[in-house]
Amino acid sequence: MWVYILKRLLLMLPTLFGVLLLTFVVIQFVPGGPVEQYLAEARAGLGHGAEGGSVYRGAQGVDPQRLAQIKALYGFDKPAHERFVQMLGQFARFDLGTSFFQNKAVADLVVEKLPVSISLGLWTFFISYAVAVPLGVAKAVRAGSRFDVLTTLLVLVGYAIPGFVLGVALLVIFGGQLQWFPLRGLTSSNWEEMSWGARVVDYLWHIALPVTAMVLGSFAVTAMLTKNAFLEEIRKQYVLTARAKGLSERQVLWKHVFRNALIPIVTGFPAAFVGAFFAGSLLIETLFSLDGLGLLSYESVIRRDYPVVLGTLYLFTLIGLVTKLISDLCYVWVDPRVKFD
Repeated sequence: MWVYILKRLLLMLPTLFGVLLLTFVVIQFVPGGPVEQYLAEARAGLGHGAEGGSVYRGAQGVDPQRLAQIKALYGFDKPAHERFVQMLGQFARFDLGTSFFQNKAVADLVVEKLPVSISLGLWTFFISYAVAVPLGVAKAVRAGSRFDVLTTLLVLVGYAIPGFVLGVALLVIFGGQLQWFPLRGLTSSNWEEMSWGARVVDYLWHIALPVTAMVLGSFAVTAMLTKNAFLEEIRKQYVLTARAKGLSERQVLWKHVFRNALIPIVTGFPAAFVGAFFAGSLLIETLFSLDGLGLLSYESVIRRDYPVVLGTLYLFTLIGLVTKLISDLCYVWVDPRVKFD
């Protein structure tokens, strides 16, 4: 197994290189970069002063010497291949660079936005699995019954409604009309002055609507996957043998069927865990004014903040590759019959 893990780790290097190279090449042809934005402001009569403030330029252009200084400021005074090699060297040391527009290290920005994404991700992940797996088992045991049909209908309806649309509805009804929940933010403005118990209640009060909007659409796939996996295992010969030996239905279900049926679910467990943090939360974060990683990535792309774009891309790609490796290793943990060699 260790040889396999080493091979997979080595294969991550060309994958990371390819992702970064492709993105870097595309960036070179995208108009409206930081230098162009500066020039547009200068032609509109607004430029940047020596101390970082804004001064009136009289709607004049930028002289060549100043233009060279601007390019040097953003690192565009070097050829593209030199900038790419320099970026790879920084990433190898896990130096993600500094934001063009926020004047902060990209790593600091990620750490600053991480609590919001962790809040959304953890709650979405655990609630989704806590509901989906027992629901899937119940549907498999009662396959074809009214309970199965009704829950399937409800699950599919929840899956069909986009999280953003559901979030808008929840915000308008429970946040606007009924005013049961706050409209924005993760905590109240006086959160620091509250007691620990009041802080917990305030936090849960703020997180209820965005988590509900994310959960209702995310657990549908897991619930149906659990049901189908259990149905497939229940029909196998070893289940009939276990029943013939006199084992109770509970023993057959939880001792024999459960472990085999969870193989496709557990192997996707790491990917779902990480995906809850970094995927699908952009619209929810925007809607509920939650300043997390999704919103940071989106704003960086819009503003052409290339260090943040490339730095977060490198970080997320690396996390995704490691997660895929962990998912593969879960096969061995769940099913010892699997051998990588």
